Amino acid sequence: MPWFPAPEFLAPLAPWFDRSRRDLPWRAADLDAPHPDPYAVLVSELMLQQTQVATVIPYFRRWMAAFPTPAALAMAEEDAVHKAWEGLGYYRRARFLKAAAGAVAAEGWPADLGGLAELPGLGPYTAAAVGAIAFQWSTPALDGNAFRVLARLLELDGDPKARAADLRAWLTPALAAQGPSRLTQALMELGATVCAPQPACDRCPLVDRCGARAAGRVAEIPPPTRRAQVRSVELWLLAVEAEDRFLLHPPAVRGLLAGLWRWPSLEVAPGAAAGRPVPGLRAWPGWTQIYTHRREGVNPLHLQVAGGFQEASGLRWMPRTGLAALPMGKRDQRLRDLLQTPGEVPLEAPDPQVLLAPFRAGGAPSA
Repeated sequence: MPWFPAPEFLAPLAPWFDRSRRDLPWRAADLDAPHPDPYAVLVSELMLQQTQVATVIPYFRRWMAAFPTPAALAMAEEDAVHKAWEGLGYYRRARFLKAAAGAVAAEGWPADLGGLAELPGLGPYTAAAVGAIAFQWSTPALDGNAFRVLARLLELDGDPKARAADLRAWLTPALAAQGPSRLTQALMELGATVCAPQPACDRCPLVDRCGARAAGRVAEIPPPTRRAQVRSVELWLLAVEAEDRFLLHPPAVRGLLAGLWRWPSLEVAPGAAAGRPVPGLRAWPGWTQIYTHRREGVNPLHLQVAGGFQEASGLRWMPRTGLAALPMGKRDQRLRDLLQTPGEVPLEAPDPQVLLAPFRAGGAPSA
């Protein structure tokens, strides 16, 4: 069945947003003009990918204070950039943002959607969002919130992402009529604050025209996304210390945790515990660290060894005095913070020879 024309159908959305919008640090006061700082829009959109607004706000403020322009970010040291992103997760976003800033600093802002989409890290959604919010282009930006809102309004069966091209074509006239920045942010706001997975339909400005509501199908639209199987592992996370230096993996160039320093780790093997206290070893209660496709049972340990040893390839001794400045992911930050607390001598501890062997040059046991 054909959809109602979007400009009329979505007409109540813009005035609702003007009354109800949250005061966010990256939002322009004037939604009818191009954004005064497109770089702020770019930073916020990269940070908001798979991250809640409340989490992003303090990171955004600190980031803009440290790297206020694309040129400042382009010239920043990699470690400083990753340190500023530390704890926000999905760290490749920081690398993409730095690369995109470098391109903008060197060549200026792209003049169209195709140019924006060629910037590092800007997929179709992010490019369209920056185009609409920063430059007032009528480029429909469909994130998870917008897909959910439109799927319910139009009573779409199946995954609404499969109708992305149709939805963009339908939205474009409404963006031109109500203002690209205002309507784009209004859709996002409605999905984030009202038409959430558990919706508050009584507060929705479009409730009287929502197809899913009229059909009693709000709970089933859109259908839940199938999640990938999560692998579970149990591991020792090791802070090995010798002569006021710690053994660490330096940042990788690629991968999920590229740009971050990491503690060595070993998967826990059955029977690896020695069953007796070990001098120079202390431990803390463990925790579960959850990633997109992996769940880790983390057992944190601090092992002090007399004198250093030649480290295996892919490891480096770092002085204690520089430890706090190294960018780390949440799991590794947590062990770094625990080092400032007493800990306990574990009653059942892994054998230090077993722990250290993989991290010594040649894999030889320590003397």
